[in-house]
Amino acid sequence: MAVQNKAIKLVTAIPGPKSKALTTAKEKVVADALSLHVPVIIKEAHGALVTDADGNVFIDLAGGLGCLNVGHSHPKVVKAIQDAVANFTHTDFSVIPYESYITLSERLIALAPVKGPKKAAFFNSGAEAVENAVKMARKFTHKMGIIALEGAFHGRTNMAMSLTSKVKPYKSGFGPFAPEIYRVPAPYVYRRPDGMSEKAYVKFCGDALEKALLIQVHPDDCAAIIFEPQQGEGGFIPLHPDYLKRMQEIARKNNIVLIADEIQSGYGRTGTFFACEQLGVEPDMILVGKSIAVGLPISGVIGRKDILDAPPDSTIGGTYVGNPVACSAANAVLDVIEEEGLVKRAAELGKVIRDRFVTMAKKLEATPGSKLFIGDIRGLGAMIGAEFVKDTTTKEPAASEVNAIMAKGISRGVISVKCGIYGNVLRMLIPLVIPTDVLNEALDVLEQVALEVAKG
Repeated sequence: MAVQNKAIKLVTAIPGPKSKALTTAKEKVVADALSLHVPVIIKEAHGALVTDADGNVFIDLAGGLGCLNVGHSHPKVVKAIQDAVANFTHTDFSVIPYESYITLSERLIALAPVKGPKKAAFFNSGAEAVENAVKMARKFTHKMGIIALEGAFHGRTNMAMSLTSKVKPYKSGFGPFAPEIYRVPAPYVYRRPDGMSEKAYVKFCGDALEKALLIQVHPDDCAAIIFEPQQGEGGFIPLHPDYLKRMQEIARKNNIVLIADEIQSGYGRTGTFFACEQLGVEPDMILVGKSIAVGLPISGVIGRKDILDAPPDSTIGGTYVGNPVACSAANAVLDVIEEEGLVKRAAELGKVIRDRFVTMAKKLEATPGSKLFIGDIRGLGAMIGAEFVKDTTTKEPAASEVNAIMAKGISRGVISVKCGIYGNVLRMLIPLVIPTDVLNEALDVLEQVALEVAKG
């Protein structure tokens, strides 16, 4: 498929002179840890298109790391933000409450696949939602232990970082970590032991979870199991339904709270509003963030009323949590998702992405002397990842090659991001409002540069 460059418009080399000057200024005043993935400075963005300070237009497949399911600067969300700011910007909900918080709670409670009476509470970041869910689970159960999975990512504050699995760059040198965290394997089917069937491997992981309650933490001391229905940073790995069924049975049997971290997988990205809906698991609590309010700082915990009500007065909260501007934006986001059918659209876009990755994989295999292949294509809805390897037999991760694909893609007008414990998975976090022809234009570019990388 030839590159038409209908959406992409490059008027300078990347980065252009204005972006170069601004990034030079950035290096002098911004902490080095906040390094730049895309070496340009944004000027404006709409839908799935980003314009930099030099007038270059990029297709954005990163979506603010999953925050922009309804796209950049959606007019309905922008108006909601403007109206909210014109009325008031802050009170602290626990001092003077406001309607947008209550309305958002009602709407998310209605959408959450949690049985029985439910409640909600809002915070600032995904990591804060994780921290507060753990606090609620501990207060409810009067137990301390938390089980987390290999490959998990739950944030960068102390408790969330402790629950996160990947050591570098998120944990190395930042200890000591929160106590009473226990780690169990998750079914990463593509990298299961040689000779083991998928069914046997999934059972092995379920057995390991059950065994952890014998050798790591007793059920009488275990408050919760936290999991991502589809792991994000871990490599875009949907958890196997049989594994989740076993997890749920173990949790119910032992009075352990199930916490589903849907901060990245929620809000329609997987083709259902929550990924849990299609994987057959019924959590006690669901965590939301990222696309809840187009990147404005708000996150939430939705769950069983008895669990959310367990902490006593003033033990949960914060000065800015559930701020009114973000709550108004979040309500507008739900309107857009409903009115534009973005949950269904995610499934349609996911098919496009999957088909294009299959085509790319075949072309890489057919490239003479290729040292780059797609070993696995996986994910739910539009949350699709392609795992690149140097050899399909050894499955040696192709991390540097994925870095090259992203860098070359950016130089040609396509912004993409990676994930995975080996850093070799190209992941799609696209705005769900992206037109199909624009998505294909971006995938054309990525396919072209992948073939170039494969040829060296």
